[in-house]
Amino acid sequence: MHRTKNPRLSRWLVFAILACLLIQGAHARPSGGRRHTGYHGRRLRRGAPRPHARAGSGSGDHARHEPRQEGTCAPSPPASIKAPKRNLWAQLSEQEVGSVVDWLFRQRGLNLTRAEDAGDWDNTIISVEVMRPNKTDALAYMDGNGPAPPKYARVTLDQRATENPVIAELLVGPLPIDLATTSWSPLAYPFTKASGGRVRNLEADAGESLHERWLYRHTRDIADVTRDLLNGTLLGRRNDTLEIWGIDPLWQEDDGRVRRWDTLWNLPTDYSDAQTLLPTGIFLLTDVTGRDPGAWRLEGWLYGGVFYNSTAAFRAAYWSPGFEKLGVNVEGDWARTDHRPGPGAMPLDDRRPPVLAAPGGSRFSLDPGERYVEWMGFSFHLGFCGDTGVSLHDVRFGGERVLWELGLQEALSHYAGNDPVQAGTAYLDNSYGFGRYASEMVVGFDAPAYATYLDMTSYEYEGLAPRRRAVALFEAAADHALQRHSTDDTVSVTRNTYFVVRQVATVANYDYTVSYTFTLSGEVAVDVRASGFVQGAHRSGGKNNQNDDSSHGYALRDNLSGSMHDHVIAFKADFDVAGAANTVELVRTAPAVVSYPWPGGLSRSTMRLERTVVASEAQGRLDWDAEGATQVRVVNRGDVRGGEARGYRVVRSGPTARLTVRGSPVLKNAARWAEHDLHVTRHKDAEPWLSHASNNQDVADPLVDFSRFAADDEALVQEDVVLWLNLGMHHVPVKEDLPNTLTTTAHSGVRFVPSNFDETDPSRRTVNMARISYREGRTTDVVVFGQSKDVCSMRLEPDELGLWSYAGGSAVHVAETGRGGSSRGQGRGSD
Repeated sequence: MHRTKNPRLSRWLVFAILACLLIQGAHARPSGGRRHTGYHGRRLRRGAPRPHARAGSGSGDHARHEPRQEGTCAPSPPASIKAPKRNLWAQLSEQEVGSVVDWLFRQRGLNLTRAEDAGDWDNTIISVEVMRPNKTDALAYMDGNGPAPPKYARVTLDQRATENPVIAELLVGPLPIDLATTSWSPLAYPFTKASGGRVRNLEADAGESLHERWLYRHTRDIADVTRDLLNGTLLGRRNDTLEIWGIDPLWQEDDGRVRRWDTLWNLPTDYSDAQTLLPTGIFLLTDVTGRDPGAWRLEGWLYGGVFYNSTAAFRAAYWSPGFEKLGVNVEGDWARTDHRPGPGAMPLDDRRPPVLAAPGGSRFSLDPGERYVEWMGFSFHLGFCGDTGVSLHDVRFGGERVLWELGLQEALSHYAGNDPVQAGTAYLDNSYGFGRYASEMVVGFDAPAYATYLDMTSYEYEGLAPRRRAVALFEAAADHALQRHSTDDTVSVTRNTYFVVRQVATVANYDYTVSYTFTLSGEVAVDVRASGFVQGAHRSGGKNNQNDDSSHGYALRDNLSGSMHDHVIAFKADFDVAGAANTVELVRTAPAVVSYPWPGGLSRSTMRLERTVVASEAQGRLDWDAEGATQVRVVNRGDVRGGEARGYRVVRSGPTARLTVRGSPVLKNAARWAEHDLHVTRHKDAEPWLSHASNNQDVADPLVDFSRFAADDEALVQEDVVLWLNLGMHHVPVKEDLPNTLTTTAHSGVRFVPSNFDETDPSRRTVNMARISYREGRTTDVVVFGQSKDVCSMRLEPDELGLWSYAGGSAVHVAETGRGGSSRGQGRGSD
């Protein structure tokens, strides 16, 4: 394996000359018109060149090939700007969090213990974050001269000092802490569950505590079996070569019993995190109802498609003559992400590949304190929280608000298979946290080297843990033009640049890259890409083994099957298009037979637009049509220009997915939002989120049951509407998913596109376009509309030099997250 030396020993530089053959000098042009006949195969007038400056069309810079003085393209940070308003969604400062924590520990009624001193029966603080203000309170400040709403902290407690442990949400404030005015109260209003913001904690004894030690008793009882079969053991020691975890959420029976299936996994032996590719095929079923380990019981073992109702029965069968031993998944190069030399080497691959560059420096403005951004007519504030990571607020284009809020809400991964762990798993990744597990980006790989990287924080052990390079801001150029058109004597073309806000989160075995993209034409796009190690299922040719069933996945290796699963990733888009009063309109391109008042009066087969509106919340459960013939438009019928209401159109820009499983017994009511591609509801301050990080703790009656949002079937025409959109993919892993799934295939996206929002294309405002005139095989004029004409050289360093600054982030190995039994109540750390 090639390792780089210290950068001080390899400071070689590569100089790339970026020549801009753009010079000044305008000259008079003769005027003249253009004539053409027909459309296809039309004949266009040749002769006098076309005019380049017409009344009402503006003028441009005419360029010729002339030598220019070369300079150096120096990188520059974003332009400094002062946000017009305070960021109401900004994270709490370290001082604010510290003061809230200290104040909470003085509240005797909460009976809190410091995390470092806490045991299984103590109350601790899970998180302290800003409570984002209600929209109705914030609008008076953002749109007028009203005061900023008071600041409050949202506090989540793990209350385990009881036989019935709960996770509890509190509201603390107003801030800053004032002993005379600050108080706490249960945070109840954002939740559908009538429990005062409390939900049971089924995993108060999970993780590295009592339950884990209880499980080790049973794996020790089969140590001779695992040593013989797997050449490994799980004894609860540091040198264990096996790990145990299983379903998430736990099985929550209607009679109140709590059961779980777990399975043994081989551990990788090196840097690789390939544990989820190393299932062993040994499963155990336990009943873990309540907190008394004396009442817990092992219900049996499953191996080779045979269920044994006791450890003794399993052991007796295993050591009996003729017992069929299944194959084993062992780590090898196939499960490692490093370069594999040898046959199949890619020619010329050792040369440096193309890279993105910004010769003019940053072309956006930033108020780093307020996390406020402006770029080419767009402006917005950034928010960040432990559960969902980065979000955008008060998104405006051309000074007009388009979106009040845009951000990730939840990510579901629902599995299926013939073994009980695959069949019983439906991860709700908020329980891990896209902000808590924000991964430091690798400069030059996750985002361009010239990007502006923002550090964020997340709560951890009564303080704030830094999330270094958690968010990237950068502008880039697409590899295709935004606009172009050629005639017989001219070609016009516009450079396609866009702006990106990006975050990467490593949630156990999967890495999610979430990008919000803005274009010169006023579009806003949301893209999710996934990579990482798939969660595999054990397979073998055993006569009793049911895991060979090809109806649940492809065979990846002799003993490994790809486990089919749905990724459904929910986003909230609170549109305010030309005002808060909006209507969702469906415009379908439909076949039609129409009679026209033309001579002959014949009916013609044609097509036409069929317009309907989503009149109420009951009608707001929408699925994309198979042909893509229906436009979903968010319009303001109160702002009509030229006969059309101003609006934005919602367009799929990649595959999307809703949950295939109907009436999931694993999820019950915990993720009803995943049943359709898109939901439309009326905005309510009491419905800020469609899920909660603890929804997996009570799936029948979760803290947030999204199905109740539309229970009152409120009217939606010219109301403040919210779109809840599902991205995702139906993932059936193939051999090319080894060792890691690739972001090129695991991708989903949606775009919000102006639809009669402007009078014309707003990208005409950019100067980064050109119009070239030509005649008889030679260029006669070039108009560049005021673009920079600087010629400069850039110093490009090898990517490896920047890699030495990587400090690591919150990415953790699967075993450290407690995958298959995660609880926010465990106060888990980041490393």
